Amino acid sequence: MVGLNMSTDREPCVTAKLLHLIFLSTFWGMQIWVTFISGFVMDNHLNRHTYGFIQSRLFPFYLHIGSACAFFNLTIFAMYHPSDLLSDKEAFQIFIFFVCVTVAAVNAQWFGQLTSEIMGDMHMIEQACGLGQDIGLSSNREAYSKLCDTDPKYKRLSKRLWLYHMLSSLCNLCCIVCNGYSLYYLAENLTTL
Repeated sequence: MVGLNMSTDREPCVTAKLLHLIFLSTFWGMQIWVTFISGFVMDNHLNRHTYGFIQSRLFPFYLHIGSACAFFNLTIFAMYHPSDLLSDKEAFQIFIFFVCVTVAAVNAQWFGQLTSEIMGDMHMIEQACGLGQDIGLSSNREAYSKLCDTDPKYKRLSKRLWLYHMLSSLCNLCCIVCNGYSLYYLAENLTTL
């Protein structure tokens, strides 16, 4: 990367600072949009299968781009903070970036993928039973509950979906907390706007 200063005895160059801000703000913005806005809007306006289809196509991009942003944030920060010169706050920031990279990668490679695959299998069973066209995930619960009671495969998939969706959500929440702390760390170290 042109303009990146590898020397650790000076301040990072503007390019390194800009890249760090771009990666952190990109990941943060995606997290806020995907977690708190788009999911609620789609849930209230799309049928169950359309919502699931869109999520299964968008989430891999969201999770992998987030993992890449977290990795680049850790890399850029670590380049300008050698381990033998770290203050306690800098060491904790490196730890936060490392946790974010690890959790984001696990979510992208396993939990997010499994959630989408299981949801697709469930949608096939639901379609065969004439379900999935209702708006909102909480509508028509009785029909899905009855399907769980009468179809052991669907019940097994439903339990697995709940588990992997919960693990994926916890990973996402962990990354939101990590990035929130990283934004706080940056704001705390700004000398001017």
